[in-house]
Amino acid sequence: MRTTRFFLSTLKEAPSDAEVISHQLMLRAGMIKRLAAGIYTWMPIGLRVLRKVEKIIREEMNDAGAIELSMPAVQPAELWQESGRWEKYGPELLRCKDRHQRDFVIGPTHEEVITDVVRREVKSYRQLPVHFYQIQIKFRDEIRPRFGIMRGREFLMKDGYSFHSSFDDLQREYRNIFDTYTRIFTRLGLKFRAVAADTGSIGGTGSHEFHVLADSGEDALAYCPDSDFAANVELAEALAPPDGRSAATVDLQRVATPDRIRCEDVAAFLDIPVTRTVKAIAIMLNDAAAGSARLALILLRGDHQLNELKAQKTIGEFRFAREDEIAAVLGSPPGYIGPVGIANIPVFADRSVAVMSDFVCGANAKGFHLVGVNFVRDLDEPTLVDDFRNVVAGDRSPDGRGTLELCRGIEVGHIFQLRSKYAEALKCSFLDESGQGQVMEMGCYGIGVTRVVGAAIEQGHDQRGIILPAAIAPFQVCIVPMAYAKSDTVRAAADALYAELMHAGIDVLLDDRNERPGVMFAEMELVGIPHRVVVSERGLAAGKFEYKGRVDAESQILPMTEIGQFLKDRLCAA
Repeated sequence: MRTTRFFLSTLKEAPSDAEVISHQLMLRAGMIKRLAAGIYTWMPIGLRVLRKVEKIIREEMNDAGAIELSMPAVQPAELWQESGRWEKYGPELLRCKDRHQRDFVIGPTHEEVITDVVRREVKSYRQLPVHFYQIQIKFRDEIRPRFGIMRGREFLMKDGYSFHSSFDDLQREYRNIFDTYTRIFTRLGLKFRAVAADTGSIGGTGSHEFHVLADSGEDALAYCPDSDFAANVELAEALAPPDGRSAATVDLQRVATPDRIRCEDVAAFLDIPVTRTVKAIAIMLNDAAAGSARLALILLRGDHQLNELKAQKTIGEFRFAREDEIAAVLGSPPGYIGPVGIANIPVFADRSVAVMSDFVCGANAKGFHLVGVNFVRDLDEPTLVDDFRNVVAGDRSPDGRGTLELCRGIEVGHIFQLRSKYAEALKCSFLDESGQGQVMEMGCYGIGVTRVVGAAIEQGHDQRGIILPAAIAPFQVCIVPMAYAKSDTVRAAADALYAELMHAGIDVLLDDRNERPGVMFAEMELVGIPHRVVVSERGLAAGKFEYKGRVDAESQILPMTEIGQFLKDRLCAA
């Protein structure tokens, strides 16, 4: 491709409303143009990157035995009503009516549609397993679209769905796609981790997320450097401390702590480590039998954070108590509440709290805390002890093979063992070997294609612009000739090199514009082309080209006869 036959539309400065680096750089590089909130036009330079991501995904999915199809973006409401998600999905589901006032949705996902296809077409165990996938535009009406394509309303997604006659076969395919996704993200040239994850609203019994590692990532990940363990912080188990509870060594005291509400402030005031403090979180439990809610406490060590997901799974649905509800039961404002001296109130303690002794907690009186608190002596054992917190760096790994570290990641892929959730709701069944009807087992596998592009830029950039892996860069090589329009020698050499690289199957851009060298260099670096060859009269006189990799500190001077093989070797190594 020649720049005079292409379309570049770069900016020197990013618009002020561009928040994250990927959004800023994609706008500056002319990859995308905003049409409306969360809706973007993919310009030629950006579309080339998107299509390369698609190509790798498609190749690996086909090799894995999946079959591509294309499902409608507009879906009838009846299917969503049948699955129960018409009411459950919420306002992110864009609903509309046709001219006959029939309800439709603009698909954010396609579980209902594919299940409808399979229940109509597959009748026997002999037709199973089957795995369909598509790469298609989706729409989710985000309440606050932000971060450019990272959290847009319209996005390109690869979604796949497998159907099976048994759970064992579903697990086999799940492992197959796990390995396939690992190959995909490796080929894309991304640093990533696969982590155990919660299934969330989509349902199912098993789930893994694939995260591109980046400091700007919205998800916190826990991993063990000494093993293969990795999980979303929301799901990673916080093990109980290895040592049991020590005996009490001090007497219980009530101490004035004026205006000290946070555990950190209380610890500083008392000149003790924050790890010796306990915070009580007041919640309202749903009491279906009584037809009302009742107050309960969750106890955490002062330096730990509540994991609501874990708590909900362990003790059931709850909400955080209001100040008036706390005052009515405990006689104290938040910040000074604790488990001592209360009756008929459930107390749920995190594992780390259950082994503490001589700790500090609220005294259920404004401006006061208790020092030297011990279970059994000063208060009853907790109603329930379990894992209620987020893991922190230094915690023991759940697999027992080291300690945990934390990093940030951007979710770009997610796989689920859906089991029979949608198959049961939509009556998707088959006849087994004995002629009996059975509900199909189902898996679901997604990759955010547009998100991959944004995540790759969040992971790869510098002050000059985008740094993309060669596999998904808009062009692999750019040729920048000095005075292309004025020098016959330069033009002939640049054209010859261009033809050679094109013939070798290298995706090359020849910058044949009549622009200053500094402008051409800056734009090629901004859009993220990994390899650059400069053609000049001085270099040609010496039989040399100037080469510079996108992340190289210095240029290299190479013989003209060797540049082709040199680039081939570099691209193969990448």
